[in-house]
Amino acid sequence: MVKKIISGGQTGTDRAVLDAAIKLDIPHGGWIPKGRTTETGTLPESYHLTEIATDNYLECIKRNVKDSKGTLIIFYDKLTGDLYQAERETLRCRHQLLGIDLKQKNAFQAASLINDWVQLRKIDVPYVTGAGEIENPNIENHTRFMIEKALLLDMMNLSGGRSIDDYSKKEQFEKFHVIPKTIHEAVDRLIMELTLKDKVLIANMTYDELIDLNSNLGAYIRNAFRLWSGNLELMESCKFAIKDKTINADSASFAIIDILWEKLRKTHRLKVIK
Repeated sequence: MVKKIISGGQTGTDRAVLDAAIKLDIPHGGWIPKGRTTETGTLPESYHLTEIATDNYLECIKRNVKDSKGTLIIFYDKLTGDLYQAERETLRCRHQLLGIDLKQKNAFQAASLINDWVQLRKIDVPYVTGAGEIENPNIENHTRFMIEKALLLDMMNLSGGRSIDDYSKKEQFEKFHVIPKTIHEAVDRLIMELTLKDKVLIANMTYDELIDLNSNLGAYIRNAFRLWSGNLELMESCKFAIKDKTINADSASFAIIDILWEKLRKTHRLKVIK
């Protein structure tokens, strides 16, 4: 299990990582330039980072890499500047390295990947750094979600397994002989099919984050439950549930995800007890 999180505090991503550690009561630390300077100002004392004697941030990167068991870099499209230096230093020290490109993966997928990396590589002290809001205005919120969910999964000691992406594969839905006719039957079927890890991840998402599921889990629902090919009973049930006479397959699958989320929050939502 993760024992400590290290970050340099420079970017919105860095601070989101530290905020997640504080929220989950996980020790945090790291090295920061003299004066606690960051790209947006002075880092508050509430973040327990240690100043070095100079304003050379490259020296901070070197120390943070050295003090960790592996480096997680969260970026958008490509590595530049300090993130490139963090990658080079990690490889030079022969430490484990994981890069998350938010242009390629959504926050939900990334949380599962981070948890798998932490457990498989036994990264109990990760150094996490990432891009700022100039690269992506939403990167801080995405990072906070990713790290919180990955850490919660780690606390549960949930190993990697079938990811949400896998549910859209054809072989997963061809096995159904009886398809659900009501929205609640559909939800119960999903609960039987989902892995424990996926149930925990979904239960701990915010409502706004559910939209990430409609392109992968939603595709599975639309195919497996025949929303695209004649399951009129289920479509009518979804229409009644959301009171929308113009419902289509996409909105029906999201309605099912919504009720699934509500049900899982009662049974699989993780709470931090201090």
